[in-house]
Amino acid sequence: MQQLSSILLVDDDLTSNFLNKTLLTRLGVTQQLLFAENGVEALQVLAQTCTPLGADCPDLILLDVNMPVMNGIEFLEAYAELPLAQRRAIVIILLTTSVNPHDLGRVARLPVAGTLTKPLTEEKVRALLHQYFPAA
Repeated sequence: MQQLSSILLVDDDLTSNFLNKTLLTRLGVTQQLLFAENGVEALQVLAQTCTPLGADCPDLILLDVNMPVMNGIEFLEAYAELPLAQRRAIVIILLTTSVNPHDLGRVARLPVAGTLTKPLTEEKVRALLHQYFPAA
């Protein structure tokens, strides 16, 4: 399985973060896991890591939808306005328990590659990596 340089988990649920960290670590899919508990923190992580000299910019963002402060959709709207240097070729996947139909319409116009339902599983991780990060 291909190893990514960095994955950013954006979720306010500490249990989900723990379980996802455990799974991704066990699978050895990334060199570095970054965490944010809401969209504001995720934007701060990108500002710190996705600079021209920043080598830790995430390859993948697993993004929850329902969070306090700034939810996943608000994050995507703000992300779409970032300079190209901070957006690079990051694959963003919504990882959520449900997406309401109104939100799906908003998401369709935003820079999101796909949606996965929680919980994250080994099969979902393998399929995601195969689809968006095919081995060279």
